[in-house]
Amino acid sequence: MSALAPRHESTVGGPEELERVLWRLARELQERHPGGDQVTLCGIATRGVHLAARLAGLVQAQGGGQWRAVSLDTGPFRDDNPRAAGAGAQGGAPLPRADRTAIDQRVVVLVDDVLFHGRTARAALVALAGLGRPLAVELLVLVDRGHRELPLRATYVGRNLPTKVDERVRVRLRECDGEDSITLVREERG
Repeated sequence: MSALAPRHESTVGGPEELERVLWRLARELQERHPGGDQVTLCGIATRGVHLAARLAGLVQAQGGGQWRAVSLDTGPFRDDNPRAAGAGAQGGAPLPRADRTAIDQRVVVLVDDVLFHGRTARAALVALAGLGRPLAVELLVLVDRGHRELPLRATYVGRNLPTKVDERVRVRLRECDGEDSITLVREERG
């Protein structure tokens, strides 16, 4: 029986940097979509939902008005590890679920914490197709770590963080984890 490999975790972004990045992303959204009246921020469960709620708040704080924000559960649409709707998604989501009125004839900005292989974004596109027909779909991620398996690219990136395939990027948010941080987790090889 082998022992678990020790982990090395290093912080690559704290609360101040996270807030600064989200502030900048909120500005970028407004520059691209002045007024935002046809935009829906669609947070992907779990952390993407909290990020979408924060972004909507920041847009409003910056004078950009009140943007629509909803949540999207991609679990049933995953091709790598499907699960029932709501199963595994943490409760206490601050946003209503996406529905046809939030999607049809609107610019939908999918919001997620980390873009890796692209499978969650693919599942989100499938989920959106079942809800309605958006004018356009954009992708906003807090961290893009590379290593795509699908031909997807984010429209808005908070931070590019080159990683090795066997490393993990962990985003913690105060709403669901009690703190704001971005860490890089490496398995130590012995």
